[in-house]
Amino acid sequence: MNQYAKPLNKLISELSKLPGIGGKTAQRLAFHILSMDRKGADALADSIRDARDKMKYCSVCGNLTDEDPCGMCRDPKRRDDVICVVESPRDVAAMERIKEFKGRYHVLHGAISPMEGIGPDDINLKSLIIRLQNEDIKEVIIATNPTIEGEATAMYIAKLIKPSGIKVTRIAHGVPVGGDLDFADEITLLKAMEGRREL
Repeated sequence: MNQYAKPLNKLISELSKLPGIGGKTAQRLAFHILSMDRKGADALADSIRDARDKMKYCSVCGNLTDEDPCGMCRDPKRRDDVICVVESPRDVAAMERIKEFKGRYHVLHGAISPMEGIGPDDINLKSLIIRLQNEDIKEVIIATNPTIEGEATAMYIAKLIKPSGIKVTRIAHGVPVGGDLDFADEITLLKAMEGRREL
C-alpha cells in the first residue's frame, strides 16, 4: 500500500529521477511544491515546459541556447582563434564563472568510453574537426573532466588535431585550493605534479 495519494506518489517518483535527488529529497521537494500557491506552482511548471520546448543546441558550438547560433558564438568581443573543448553545457557555465576565457567553445556532449560503448562517432567531434578546417584556429584548449573517460577523450582529440599544426593544450588538474594532500587520490596528485610550474 502506498503511503501517499497517487498524484503525490507520482510527483515524488518523477522528482527522484533527477540526478542527485534521492527519495527523501524528492519527498521534501514534492511537499514544498504542494505548499506553493497556485501562481508559483504554475510558474515552475511553465518554466520547465518552456525550457524543454525552447532550448536547443547551437549549430556552431553545441552549447544549449534558445537562439541559433548562440550568444557566445555571435559575440564579436570573443576571440575567434581559440576554442575550448568541454564535455557538457554545464562545463561552459563553469568556465564562464572564472571570467578569464574570452575565446569560443565546443561542447562534445559526452566523452569517449569504450566500456559504455561510446566511441568518437557518438560525441560531437566531427563538427569540431569541420570547424578547425574552416576557421583560422591557433589553439584548442581541451577541458574535459579529469576522469579516465575525459583523459581518453583528451588524448584522442590531441592525436587527431596535432598533425594540423594547431596548438593543443590541456587544462591543468590537481589539488584544489584549500584541499589537503592527505585527502587527494593518486591520480589527482600525479596531475598536480605534472602541472607544476616554476615560482
